[in-house]
Amino acid sequence: MALPALPLSAEQADAYGRIGAALAAAGVDLAAGALAAPAGKGAGVLAVMGKAGSGKTMLLARLARDLVALGVETVAAEWEGRRRRDRRTLAILAPTNKAASVLRLHGVPATTIHRILYTPIYDPQYERIAEWLAGQGRRPAVEGLTEAALDRARAFYDQIPSIPGALAAAGLRGSDFIKGWKRREEPLDIGFVDEASMLDDRAMADLEAIFPSLVLFGDPAQLAPVGQSGTMVFDAIPEGRRLTLARIHRQAEGNPILDLAHALADPALTFEDFEDRVAAAAAGDGRVVIARRVSADLMARSPALVWRNLTRVRLIQAFRAAQGCPADALVPGEPLICDGIELPLRHRRKRIDLEARGLIKGAQAIYLGPGRAPGFSRLFVPGAEQPQVAAASIIKIEQAESEEPFIPYAARMGAAFLHGAAVTIHKAQGSQWEEVQVFAPDLFAAAASGREEAGMPLWKRLAYVAITRAQHRLHWVTRAALARPTRPLDTADLTAPAAALELAPE
Repeated sequence: MALPALPLSAEQADAYGRIGAALAAAGVDLAAGALAAPAGKGAGVLAVMGKAGSGKTMLLARLARDLVALGVETVAAEWEGRRRRDRRTLAILAPTNKAASVLRLHGVPATTIHRILYTPIYDPQYERIAEWLAGQGRRPAVEGLTEAALDRARAFYDQIPSIPGALAAAGLRGSDFIKGWKRREEPLDIGFVDEASMLDDRAMADLEAIFPSLVLFGDPAQLAPVGQSGTMVFDAIPEGRRLTLARIHRQAEGNPILDLAHALADPALTFEDFEDRVAAAAAGDGRVVIARRVSADLMARSPALVWRNLTRVRLIQAFRAAQGCPADALVPGEPLICDGIELPLRHRRKRIDLEARGLIKGAQAIYLGPGRAPGFSRLFVPGAEQPQVAAASIIKIEQAESEEPFIPYAARMGAAFLHGAAVTIHKAQGSQWEEVQVFAPDLFAAAASGREEAGMPLWKRLAYVAITRAQHRLHWVTRAALARPTRPLDTADLTAPAAALELAPE
């Protein structure tokens, strides 16, 4: 679903013009409708900053749409097409799969930053399909693929310009056509990065090394990356190259969730005042709900958002007990959060394969059941283009009363997971869910602590990030209690072609 081509506000138009002028100096002139071959010099780094609802995504989508209409080719991590000296390209990136999937829902062909750092090695016969889909070759005849399968690939690509998605529609798995991954050696051209508030200095340095023209889109009111002492990459960008969208776009007006988010900017607002505003919003609009208990039903697909790790662990234990989950095994439908990849250095290619399937640190996954081999799990990764994977897994369920987690499944190496029924607000950055539960007792504790981050009370930053994770409904949970589930855990709502990922010895 593409965003409608609504007229830009005055400040959006100003940002569009300033970005356009910088790109024109690098040979991509939107105003004149002209493209020049890359000359080695780019537009440098620009930042578009604004709070939730200020139209950052709309501006990004409009710029991307106009660049493509001008003849700039979009590239994705999975396939880039033939290189030409005069070719101008655009890559649209996000820090996480979930953030990239939000852009894709708006018709923007986004991929993750990690995947753009690596390039795929394609099987030659399937690369011919990719070239045909992208308009760079004739319709191929591929052994084992029917004409009907190619038609399905064509129809998918015409709707969503994704090579892996189109090949999956033809009945192929990633392991059929991607034979490996290698570290990117050659630079790209223009890069747009959404959710740039999540970038740390290392990721920023990697991006600057790849893109001579880089535009960051982000919200400075969010939480800074862990370990950066409250600073964001925006702070190092010169003032003249930072563009701010202050006006809330008309599409967002009348949204009580965003109204609450922007109320947090008032320096005189106390936590008690804010809770009164939440109650008033809930009284007048069903998109805000005052909940006396955490809903176990919602936790199965959208985690409860908390500040403290101890709160997270206790809510997970309560969730599993309420759902009747056994102490020594997972139940299909239980939510997980990827905690990284545990592989020795010599298995670097396996690490890249896992991360390419969406199993990067912080990614959400749903447990579907045990795999065919001991230690393997079948998983559903929301937001990934091929969401069903089978991978070697180390799954840890933390216990409030013990420093050692319970590990129901453990391969010798593979993707590590924590339970995902509740997550910290820091880890939730970059993700959105239809409905979000915010655990208010933790925010009260943050307010009572008196802590600040980058000159702002910590509780306000936490509240801002937490409530803006909600796409349609915010549940403000006022008590440390859990409502009993009304239905058992299942996986009936998770359907997608399976894409097995094996970790055979090298």
